[in-house]
Amino acid sequence: MTTAVDVTRSPDAEWLRGASHGTGIPARALRAYVAAAITANDSTPHCGIGWNTLAAIGFVESGHGTYGGGSLDASGQASGPIVGPSLNGSGFAAIPDTDAGALDGDANWDHAVGPMQFIPSTWRLAGMDGNGDGTADPFNIDDAALSAATYLCGHGRDLTTSQGWRDAIYAYNQSDAYIRKVGAQATAYATKTGTAE
Repeated sequence: MTTAVDVTRSPDAEWLRGASHGTGIPARALRAYVAAAITANDSTPHCGIGWNTLAAIGFVESGHGTYGGGSLDASGQASGPIVGPSLNGSGFAAIPDTDAGALDGDANWDHAVGPMQFIPSTWRLAGMDGNGDGTADPFNIDDAALSAATYLCGHGRDLTTSQGWRDAIYAYNQSDAYIRKVGAQATAYATKTGTAE
């Protein structure tokens, strides 16, 4: 798969402004979601991932990078570390540390990180350099969105089918409630922008 997201293939500025206003998705995040979906579909045409699926995950996981009062700068970088709760088995799965605390600051337990909330061990396998700067950074929305799109499209999944879409979201987070929440948000985004994807 091509690693760098071609942001020149993102939607035109007028669509971006209108869709951002209509959905409440920050324009910088929306641009990353659309570009990542285009890039993923170019590389794996059978996948059929829609930008709205990535946007729905970004909303559920971090409020599009605004978790904890943060924001995304012009380069798509989160203004502060977005680190989820400790995966210590108390209310969440127990996942002992896999990265010596390098991404999440905890050498005992893993935490999901970045606007798309990757567990460090998953990021090590799926992390991609979406903006072409030579580094795969889970705290950058271009990198995180392309990595999420690639991960969701993995294993030959066809996200244009109900089962394929559900299987992809389940692979991202094994929770029926999560699948329902992402599905409702993805549908709302498509409806608000008048798009089918």
